[in-house]
Amino acid sequence: MFNEKPKCSNCNKEIKNEEEVYIKLKWPKRRGFTEIKAFLRNEGSFICEECSGRFR
Repeated sequence: MFNEKPKCSNCNKEIKNEEEVYIKLKWPKRRGFTEIKAFLRNEGSFICEECSGRFR
């Protein structure tokens, strides 16, 4: 499940290591979570740097 690389939600481009990304997500109800990568993949939408220019 978490072995696949995250992809941009707009252009479907694979997000590479150390690449700057933007993540759209709702503010969490819970306090104190430790698995940040799992939380972001489950709750967020990744946006690559190229596509993020469309939202600024």
